[in-house]
Amino acid sequence: MRLWTEQPLPHTENMAKGNSEKQQKAGTQKRKPDADGGGGGGQKKKKGDGPAEQGEAGRKRLDAPSVGYFRRVGERLDEGFPDDEEKEMFVENVLMEVKGQAGRVATDRTGSITLQRLLPLCSPDRVGEVMAEVGGALGSEFKAVCCDRCGGHVVESALRQMSRWTETPQEEEEEEGPGVLEGQVLCLGQVVRENIAEFIAHAHGSHVVRTLLHVLTGCLGPARSETRPGVKDRGVSPQMTDFEIPTSFWYEMGKLTETLMENINLSITDSVASAVFQTMLTVSHRKRPKLCKKLLKRTVEYLMSRSAAPGVSPLLVFLKDQASSHLLETVIQLSHISLLRDVYKNHLKGSLVSLALHPIANFPIQRLTAAAAKYKLFPRLFDELIQGVEAILAAGHMGVIVQLADSCAESGQKQDEMIKSLLNAFHCAEPSSRQVCCLPLFMSLLTYEVYYHSDTAGGDAQTEIPLTSICYHGSRLVQALAKFKERSLLLSSLRTLTPADLLTLASHPAGSHVLQALITTSSDKGRGKILRRLEGQYGQMACSRLGSRVLEAVWSSASVSQRQSIAQELVQSESQLRSDQFARHVWAKFALSHFMHRRAHWQEIQTGESKKRKLFNDILN
Repeated sequence: MRLWTEQPLPHTENMAKGNSEKQQKAGTQKRKPDADGGGGGGQKKKKGDGPAEQGEAGRKRLDAPSVGYFRRVGERLDEGFPDDEEKEMFVENVLMEVKGQAGRVATDRTGSITLQRLLPLCSPDRVGEVMAEVGGALGSEFKAVCCDRCGGHVVESALRQMSRWTETPQEEEEEEGPGVLEGQVLCLGQVVRENIAEFIAHAHGSHVVRTLLHVLTGCLGPARSETRPGVKDRGVSPQMTDFEIPTSFWYEMGKLTETLMENINLSITDSVASAVFQTMLTVSHRKRPKLCKKLLKRTVEYLMSRSAAPGVSPLLVFLKDQASSHLLETVIQLSHISLLRDVYKNHLKGSLVSLALHPIANFPIQRLTAAAAKYKLFPRLFDELIQGVEAILAAGHMGVIVQLADSCAESGQKQDEMIKSLLNAFHCAEPSSRQVCCLPLFMSLLTYEVYYHSDTAGGDAQTEIPLTSICYHGSRLVQALAKFKERSLLLSSLRTLTPADLLTLASHPAGSHVLQALITTSSDKGRGKILRRLEGQYGQMACSRLGSRVLEAVWSSASVSQRQSIAQELVQSESQLRSDQFARHVWAKFALSHFMHRRAHWQEIQTGESKKRKLFNDILN
């Protein structure tokens, strides 16, 4: 029978590689397909292109001279201005050129980019005027512009300027009623409500609705143009900025959410619409918790009211669906304890392992495990999931296991059971002599027999797989286990590694986080044992991009005597460290020149820092 780790874990590969075509004629340059309308003609639109048909049908494009003008405007903005007066005059002159053709400028690629850069430089009232021209009389053009791949960005940029609405003098507002920009936001809200089904299901219009929801609640995240898809920060929530909103927005938000809830059926069938509902719940949770509580309850009630097979909860079906599972993840993350308890007791109890094995449903189960960590519900979830640990590992759903360990660390419960279950799953629980080998197994997510190429159940370790087999989820797992109250088994396993292996660990993208977590969370005595095994490796660690960061983290948590031992070894390689691009920062941060020439003063400073750190930790604890 094959072990669950006999095959290498699947690695995520980039399957979205573009098929670039070679140019057939020398001297000609083709524009990228997404640069629609941004090159002064010459490129034919493909028939059936979504944005062209839905938001751009019948709309005239800018001519070549106009495109060139807005390109030069962008170049002038790049150069900057000597003073604010000249900048304001320039912006006003450009907006005068836009007047009368704002719609065409907004839906042209070059014009759209230029307008997006100009709007943050305008006063809120001036932004409102531009938005009024883009939207046309009574907002009749808003739908077409918002559902355009370029125009939607302009409307979003205009909406985001609402965070500066308080810059308008209050005396003017009292005399004239709502500000120009405020009135246009309300007008857009009405257009969205009247055409809600088209907006939330549209690839570009849905983003405008999501930005509108943010503005109506008074919080903004980073603009879409500022996102960096290549950065692996999926687990990090975007930074939100709160701002004061007009009273009218409070009521408009209520109307919009009510209209959305009337069309909630779209959220379970369309992934684009589902994202709008997720945004609605997220911003409501942040700014209007009472409204969010009602929305969550209504959402769950609607999902539970759908028909399913006899004896099967509809939630079990929705959890396995690509579109509705994302919505349920958000619902679970934001739910209060009574709703979580009801969902588990009446719909999910007894099905957690099968859901954790599902390629889609395992993600909502991760969110449920995380949300339950701070409640008494967690032990019941743990007892059910722990029965299928080995099957979940075999399915490759490592995120479920990592989140289970994280929740154990956060709740402070079931930690011993978690360790025992992992030892059994990795086949290193019996005989007990194998337990000291657990760290390399956890980091590489390989069983004892596979890691050591041992065919017999009680055989001795043979050829060892190098530490380069450490994987991302293995690293995350050990980092979670390092937060447990009892870490002696992990530390004992770490101390069995050779100094060369520890250096490899410190220089590994995933392993460096493991070493840092284990050293910095240890007691002074335990940290000293590990550091003694690292002696002779500090110089090479300092010259490593990742190792230098580990060394700095170790330094921050080390005692004065441990710092002195590290410094004593590093100064012996002064010339090498000073010339290395990474080690020179270590040299400066550790004040090693001071250590060499004024050691008594250096030690006095380090002692003072150590006392401050200890006092600060005592206050936190």
